Amino acid sequence: MTRAATLAEIAQEAGVSAPTVSKVLNGRADVAQATRERVEELLRRHGYRRRRGIQNSPLLELVFHELESVWAMEVIRGVENVARDEGLSIVLSESSGRLTPGQSWVDGVLARRPAGVLLVLSGLDRSQQEQLAGRDIPFVVMDPAGDPGQGVPAVGTTNWDGGLAATRHLLDLGHRRIGLLGGPARMMCSRARADGYRAALDMAGIAYDPELVRDGDFHHEAGHRVGLELLGLPDRPTAVFAGNDLQALGLYEAARELGLRIPEDLSVVGFDDLPLARWVGPPLTTVRQPLTEMAEVATRMVIDLARGTRPGTLRVDLATSLVERSSTAPPQTPSRTVDGASPRP
Repeated sequence: MTRAATLAEIAQEAGVSAPTVSKVLNGRADVAQATRERVEELLRRHGYRRRRGIQNSPLLELVFHELESVWAMEVIRGVENVARDEGLSIVLSESSGRLTPGQSWVDGVLARRPAGVLLVLSGLDRSQQEQLAGRDIPFVVMDPAGDPGQGVPAVGTTNWDGGLAATRHLLDLGHRRIGLLGGPARMMCSRARADGYRAALDMAGIAYDPELVRDGDFHHEAGHRVGLELLGLPDRPTAVFAGNDLQALGLYEAARELGLRIPEDLSVVGFDDLPLARWVGPPLTTVRQPLTEMAEVATRMVIDLARGTRPGTLRVDLATSLVERSSTAPPQTPSRTVDGASPRP
């Protein structure tokens, strides 16, 4: 078995002092960038790991790619539920819309030495993963935006099943011209929900119509803007599946501006089941994504990893479920049949 290099040996090979290597390990800022990169490369090459005897801080790093909606509050609530019982404090940060945090964030994490890191709709590149692993800082990705990679612990939800259930509900009500207001195409959850939508149409024998599909960005403004496009079509949809509840509320606003009533003239289904879905008028039919429970599972997973316990599975997907409220109803006018024989007037 090959002996791991010591800190002194890495310092000698890098041509720096042992205290300098220690500063890099601890995320100190007072190290030149070129020196930091040289030492980090040697640490990775030698597979250096901090000694198990060193205790990390009683902190959990919680990282969002965006922190500006009630969606994030549901996640924070779940993390806090578990962290509080474990005597851990939460450090909250945002990566300004980027799906991978910058190096300055990594440097801060290395300096704080948290018990673990939770990344929401974000991820780490290979170098960042290795830097955290070298300090025995475990991380878990919740609701990963893309493929988190082999061996990366992740907690998500059954987005495909949710898209299928939402569209099938509208089909069962008699809708045949069903629009999709999707999320960002770069996100795995958006693609899965759209694939579920297409699968439901296919199983019902209804051809996919790209004219009825638009991409949004999971914000209210996109729901309003794209909603006006969909509802302004000469042969508009009688129902729309929105990629999340915030976009559904933007669609509500677009419908009001065009004089359309929900659900009499337009049925709407959202995704997430945020608290506000129950409060709007009419209350929103939506797919429940168990955000708080997902955050709780992800937090317990990262705490187990911090204690040296490897979970039985590295990928957990919690089930979605359709919540029927008052925003969906059978169409009042005949919608186009599959072969186009009976168009709407």
